[in-house]
Amino acid sequence: MEKEQVIRKLRAQLHINGHIIGASVGSGMTAKLAALGGADLLMVLSAGKYRIMGRSSFASYFCYGNNNDQVMEMGTREIFPIIRDSIPLLFGIMATDPTIQMYDYLNQIKASGFSGIVNFPTVSLIDGNFREALEQDGNTYNREIATIRLANHIGLFTMAFVTNPEEAEKMLNAGADVICLHLGLTKGGILGAKKYISLGEAKNLMNDVFSICKAKNPDVIRMIYAGPATTLSDMHYLYKNTDCQGYIGGSTFDRIPIENSVLETVKAFKHRDDQPANNPVHQLIERNWGKGNVVNSIRQYIEEHYMEPIQLGDIALIAHMSPTYLSSRFKKEIGASFTEYLLDYRMGKAKELLKDRLISCKEAAYKVGYGDYIQFSKMFKKHVGISPKEYQSKQKMIK
Repeated sequence: MEKEQVIRKLRAQLHINGHIIGASVGSGMTAKLAALGGADLLMVLSAGKYRIMGRSSFASYFCYGNNNDQVMEMGTREIFPIIRDSIPLLFGIMATDPTIQMYDYLNQIKASGFSGIVNFPTVSLIDGNFREALEQDGNTYNREIATIRLANHIGLFTMAFVTNPEEAEKMLNAGADVICLHLGLTKGGILGAKKYISLGEAKNLMNDVFSICKAKNPDVIRMIYAGPATTLSDMHYLYKNTDCQGYIGGSTFDRIPIENSVLETVKAFKHRDDQPANNPVHQLIERNWGKGNVVNSIRQYIEEHYMEPIQLGDIALIAHMSPTYLSSRFKKEIGASFTEYLLDYRMGKAKELLKDRLISCKEAAYKVGYGDYIQFSKMFKKHVGISPKEYQSKQKMIK
């Protein structure tokens, strides 16, 4: 899709729908689903591939592979065959790659069928001593600006990731078609960022950046990416209080939905419908407890399964703890070891059963988890002081 066609399509969406939706994708599956969902453009970013692998988007910044090679392969092998010419596809280019000649590589991107580029991984998301060292070696944000300018020159559609007003102004001067304010890692989900800016802070930053956009080039498309905006209500707030014209989802459109759907589907198959939500097995598997409640869950499990074989090692495995730690924690909170507690509970149940004159000692042993009556009799006598038969006889005399 040629640059002019992409711009016309996006402006038509703004006129008709009021906003634009983009998706950062890392696989043919997410690309196909995003396109079916109505995304107006797709970005092929190495971050998307790492998210699908269960890693953070920031894995893109490490030497796990060549970013540009990864994006080229994803786009040409996985995504183009799925979406064909139905939606613009942007190439997430690492402009500081020392192994490419930029003019030739941009022409290769264009010849491969990509509609445009976006500067990612971007130096703008790096700070501190590492950023300083990178810039001393020539790996600067200015190289990303130069790449956007050159891409415009050869007719590629350009989206510029920026993180502040100064970067936005420089990218506007380079002729970027879209200024996308990158708000940092996405919150939410299992792998979501634990530290992120608030919606209020995002709003203020968006107003600072977009006011410059409107002043220097009113026609530039203004979008945001990631950060604290992960729900419809978040975006309604930001659309209402800023001049934002679109949203690009990365984790919002792949990682979080995958986490939620896979997690809940597997849990549904793991736990039978006849098991209540407060079942102790649920709590142990999902680590759904507060401080000290793991021991309560184990006690509840014993109360409901004392008639079955119970091993501390098995419980420790599903609770994601070591048997030694779990045993120590149990004894500290209960005052008795797991084995002592289980034995005491089973013997208490056995005594209740043996009060019934119609039940045999062997049946009582089986009902409290002992398949071997000799072992049961031995443990009962050690715990109670007399054999099961003697205990039952005494109960009959009392009655």
